[in-house]
Amino acid sequence: MSYPSTQFATSRQMGIYEPFKQVGVWRETFSGGNSSNVGVSTIVEVDSRLENKIGFASHESMVPAGNDHESNRTADKAQRRLEQNREAARKSRMRKKAYVQQLETSRLKLAQLEQELDRTRKQVVYGGSAFGGSHIGYNGIVNSGITTFEMEYGNWVEEQHRQIIELRKALQDHATEIELRIRVESGLNHYAALFRMKADAAKADIFYLLSGIWRTSVERYFHWIGGFRPSELLNILEPQIEPLTEPQRLDFYNLRQSSQQAEDALSQGMDKLQQTLAKTLEPDQILSGESYGSQMAVALEKFEALEIFLSQADHLRQQTLQQMSRILSTHQAARGFLALGEYFHRLRALSSLWTARPREPALSFAS
Repeated sequence: MSYPSTQFATSRQMGIYEPFKQVGVWRETFSGGNSSNVGVSTIVEVDSRLENKIGFASHESMVPAGNDHESNRTADKAQRRLEQNREAARKSRMRKKAYVQQLETSRLKLAQLEQELDRTRKQVVYGGSAFGGSHIGYNGIVNSGITTFEMEYGNWVEEQHRQIIELRKALQDHATEIELRIRVESGLNHYAALFRMKADAAKADIFYLLSGIWRTSVERYFHWIGGFRPSELLNILEPQIEPLTEPQRLDFYNLRQSSQQAEDALSQGMDKLQQTLAKTLEPDQILSGESYGSQMAVALEKFEALEIFLSQADHLRQQTLQQMSRILSTHQAARGFLALGEYFHRLRALSSLWTARPREPALSFAS
């Protein structure tokens, strides 16, 4: 990216370039003060005198001398100079405005490039595939809603990692009940923010979320309707929150059973929807006289149900986390959220190790 040749000072604050020091000087020069106007008009007046001296010398020599003529010529000169000064000032304002707009456009482009670089760095760190085409449509148009989600999700992962570190330190330092409860509530709110982000992204491209492209490769292995399966997480977390009292153990068992039943119902609904869509697009429907356009319209209408399934799955995930925190004591819930964060962090780390593993050379069958 290149900037105009005019020299100006550039400073960078809060991560964004602000090349507007020279613009500040111009603003003082063209703000309408007396000293600046005299400077501009003086320069233009010198040029006007040279032009008048050259362009109108022959005309003046032909006009008879006289006070009236001299007065008229003086008035005409003053009028021309005034008009020339006004025109020069107008052109200067236009040039200044155009240059400021050019600087602003350059600044915005630079900020956009910085965001793209930051997103690329985050995707590389967490095992994602930068510019992998996940948010690029069939026609090559970038889906801005998905791009925004990818950036927000990268920030969400970083924040989760920070919360894990602070929660581990609080448990090691035997923090008070109040401090641990605050951190548990912060963990619940953090997951609630993720579900809201996914709901917005689903409106942009529901298939992107359902496919799990936004997650790492190992996380996708455990992917279920746009996220994790609640009953499996409860199985993973139970050994980390022992010992449980008998009432806690019973409540925990009931929570796991109800979560699994809701998961089965959603999975069956997704399977039924898939079968219905396949039936809608069968070639036999074309032979029966149904038009191609009507088939596509029916299919698109049924696709809207996918957002409902994702919303219900995320609601189940959120309710499971909230119920778990109510069943457990504050200290147990803090250990549970620590184990949950560590589990997802290890899945992402395993994905990075899998991607970076050394490949065996291809076997050669040449004799």
